[in-house]
Amino acid sequence: MWNIDQEETYFKIYDDRKTLVGYFAPEYGDIQPEDKADQVIAEMMKNHDPVKGGYMMLPLVKFGLFEEGKEMHLDYVAQQLQDVYTRILAWKNLTVEKQIEHHKILISHTDHDMLSITLGIIFDSPVPLEKKELLGNLTGILDFAHHKGLL
Repeated sequence: MWNIDQEETYFKIYDDRKTLVGYFAPEYGDIQPEDKADQVIAEMMKNHDPVKGGYMMLPLVKFGLFEEGKEMHLDYVAQQLQDVYTRILAWKNLTVEKQIEHHKILISHTDHDMLSITLGIIFDSPVPLEKKELLGNLTGILDFAHHKGLL
């Protein structure tokens, strides 16, 4: 159902319709010297070095409210806010059920009417920097989010 492709130092996550659903940025550790980070990461990728986890960024919620000049009625705004609240509760449930302790929420860089969530992912054991291995360890969260209608 999911596919993952490397893009520089991170991975793009796609669904079975080839729609981009999120990103995964491995945690490469403390790379020194910092000016050699790109070179060190490229070597880590080439060697399929193991990582302990990373950060998965996914769309949290689209408000449907913040379009310039959009006229709305109170009923519409109330319904949108209720839908947003319901979706946020579903994401909160995901973080609890999947035992994701660290996350952050930001305004999407591509859509100012949307919030994205970045989940701190810690693997049970180190996972090689190989697409199939990484995807195998992210699928549980992606499937859960999809089943709950979040992706």
